[in-house]
Amino acid sequence: MLMHHEIDRFIGYMTAVRNVSPNTIKGYATDIAQFIGFLEDEGLGTSPRDIHSRIVRRYLARLQRKGSSTRTIARKMASLRAFFKYLVHKKLMELDPMLGLSSPKLDKRLPKFLRPEQVEALMLRPDPTEPLGARDAALLEVLYATGCRVSEVAGMNLRDMDLGAGEIRVLGKGAKERITLIGRAAQEALSGYLHNARPKLLTKRKDGSTEQAVFLSRYGLRLSVRNINRMLDKHFGGVSDELKISPHVLRHTFATHMLENGADLRSIQELLGHTSLSTTQIYAHVTQERLKQVYEQAHPRALEER
Repeated sequence: MLMHHEIDRFIGYMTAVRNVSPNTIKGYATDIAQFIGFLEDEGLGTSPRDIHSRIVRRYLARLQRKGSSTRTIARKMASLRAFFKYLVHKKLMELDPMLGLSSPKLDKRLPKFLRPEQVEALMLRPDPTEPLGARDAALLEVLYATGCRVSEVAGMNLRDMDLGAGEIRVLGKGAKERITLIGRAAQEALSGYLHNARPKLLTKRKDGSTEQAVFLSRYGLRLSVRNINRMLDKHFGGVSDELKISPHVLRHTFATHMLENGADLRSIQELLGHTSLSTTQIYAHVTQERLKQVYEQAHPRALEER
């Protein structure tokens, strides 16, 4: 089937040429497959040249009838935009059927973050006397110290570490490298893990090679993103039930605390690896909300009855 073949080629292109993240690739594949499923259910043609804007509008209307959220519809539209743009570029479509279709406006969600006392409680949860506890303690400290994405921490290798300089080389989105910094607490937790706990987790391979990942599973393999998220859920559960769901909580916490303590947005942008400053500016809104709360609690005339 032509369309399914083109989906495979599109995914290959976005992975190899555009260096799109695995999570985004997975989302593209799912969203586009659902659109093709709609075409087949409706008895419509699935060739690229059979698709026009009226068909896309019918699909979006169906999503709305089924109760899909605004955010879900916007994401699916973004996936289709990328796919159709690729097909037009390959001359498999004459006109992009997404032209003239506007994505729904999304309410900006302020990112959730931990308060300093919650961070302290979180860091005390792992037992550093056990190999897995020492690993978890080091991992939590690195996430909070650097603001790295979970996928970036999962991808860290031993050669990326310079504990003496307090630096870690990170491979971010789009295979872009950056240097991020770690402070004393993270350095100490990492040093303890690397010298005492990691050797106990390390296993010998049949080919004689050695695992180079910084963070290892109980079986001596690279710790996966899924396993890190499970670890975070477990430890977050003992600190704040409402923060279980987001693996980005420590990234948000890092940025928010840096901004609250005087860091400028440009510096935070560099440390987080954001391409655009507008992405980083969400944290300015977070701190503004925090300032309002502090003002209302502290100013003697803020809460007087009017």
